[in-house]
Amino acid sequence: MDGNLTKLGGSLLVPSVQELAEETITEVPPRYVRSDQDHPVIHDDLGTSLLQVPVIDLNKLLSSNDNSLESELENLHVACRDWGFFQLINHGVSCSLVEEVKLEIEEFFKLPMEEKRTFWQEEGDVEGFGQSFVVSEEQKLDWADRFYMVSLPRHLRKPRLFPMLPSPFRDVLDKYSTELRDLAMKILLLIAKALKMDTKEVIELFDGGRQALRMNYYPPCPRPELVIGLTPHSDASALTILLQVNEMEGLQIKKEDKWIPIKPLPDAFIVNVGDILEH
Repeated sequence: MDGNLTKLGGSLLVPSVQELAEETITEVPPRYVRSDQDHPVIHDDLGTSLLQVPVIDLNKLLSSNDNSLESELENLHVACRDWGFFQLINHGVSCSLVEEVKLEIEEFFKLPMEEKRTFWQEEGDVEGFGQSFVVSEEQKLDWADRFYMVSLPRHLRKPRLFPMLPSPFRDVLDKYSTELRDLAMKILLLIAKALKMDTKEVIELFDGGRQALRMNYYPPCPRPELVIGLTPHSDASALTILLQVNEMEGLQIKKEDKWIPIKPLPDAFIVNVGDILEH
């Protein structure tokens, strides 16, 4: 959720990696070979297995028990300060809705390419299918397709994107975006509480702010050690609330100069504190 609506800019159009992968290629095209990046670990070593992203329990943060609340507020403070990431359990978003979202995302990426092309990025626009921040034809690309669109406030939804999604995907995402807006505000207010900030300031900054949905699809790759699913980055937003469709340990974060795989917990969200909050 962003505090202010900013111009998102555009990105050059690129081929679909999903379509490329379905051609049963045996070699990775040069534009996807990422010798320019340190490749994250594929297998745990002792150093990384001992480091695990903190787990925060929202029930405890909303508890009427002062001891439980204060203890979990301190855990939240440490997680944000030392990690910038945490897994959120007992978050209050219904499991059935989350499962519907997962199912509908999988079905959406299974649509025939000609149907997906109606949602492709347009020149000069970052929303739709494609990749972000591609500024030259020589630029290296991620081994991923992504679908990105503004979801809230509703009047900012592009008419050719959110309203044109197939049903029931459109209705499920509409409900999900509302639930996550409410959850994001709860998290932001609790972070403010942990910092002993005036919560009114947080409400003024973020209430009614822009929310966007991003769905990433990482196709199988014949040489996974050569590619990067998502270029290492920090999120420019205030908060990212990540839902993994499966329990593959794909997300890794860098801490103490080591790449730490996040083992997603069942029914948990992974929360990333973005640049807006850090600054």
